[in-house]
Amino acid sequence: MAEVRVPILMYHAVATDPNDATRALSVTPHAFAQQMAVIGDLGLTPVTTADLAARWRTGRPLPPRPVLVTFDDGYEGVHRHALPALAKHGFPATLFVSTGWLRGAYDTGGGLDRMLDWDQVRELADAGVEIGGHSHSHPQLDQLDDDALRFELTRCRDIVAGELGALPVSFAYPYGYSSRRVRQEVRATGYAQALAVGNDLARRHQGPYALRRVTVRRSTGLEEFERLIEGRAIARTFARDRALTKGYAMVRRARQVRRKATRTRV
Repeated sequence: MAEVRVPILMYHAVATDPNDATRALSVTPHAFAQQMAVIGDLGLTPVTTADLAARWRTGRPLPPRPVLVTFDDGYEGVHRHALPALAKHGFPATLFVSTGWLRGAYDTGGGLDRMLDWDQVRELADAGVEIGGHSHSHPQLDQLDDDALRFELTRCRDIVAGELGALPVSFAYPYGYSSRRVRQEVRATGYAQALAVGNDLARRHQGPYALRRVTVRRSTGLEEFERLIEGRAIARTFARDRALTKGYAMVRRARQVRRKATRTRV
């Protein structure tokens, strides 16, 4: 029996007029509404990250043609524009928040555009959106030392739990970057599953802490979007992204080696 391949869609901002920092990885409200309509028309079944991982972990069957709708960072347009479109179709989703970017008591000022506040996050959660962690200040986690890494993960976990009354169980790596050490620490912090990027379909064999997603950006037209959710031409669509990712992975590994060597000399 062929392994089920699940499209996990990665969104960021949903905005009519995003700023330059978020424009490329944003989608317009109209485009997002059209994309949700395509999911409905094709008969796909949106699920949350926690639901998909739990089904794979326990062996429970997946629903017909599962798909995940996920958002990173915590931009205000997820509440203003995406939530009505999701509600129209009765679709669940997962929002991964960088707690230090959200408006409110924990705001570090790092948010790239207009961000959600905690009342809006609670409204999203009440509407069926799973709230997951995305670190506190959105660093490249694989470049942090152990103490800084632990702080980013636990601070995010504790803030979400304090604001929502429940521990987050799903995590998404900022920029998609992780390593064995990062994944082990994510698990030790209490997250049951985590998402990378990879621009590929998710499969059970990837493991619960390295499930891959596909990027939806402002340039994604409806035909390309339909190909993504049907799993067609994924490699060709993201060939350039994958080449850049491999190159930058080599750079990051070299940086890690230099830092370890420096700490050893000291």
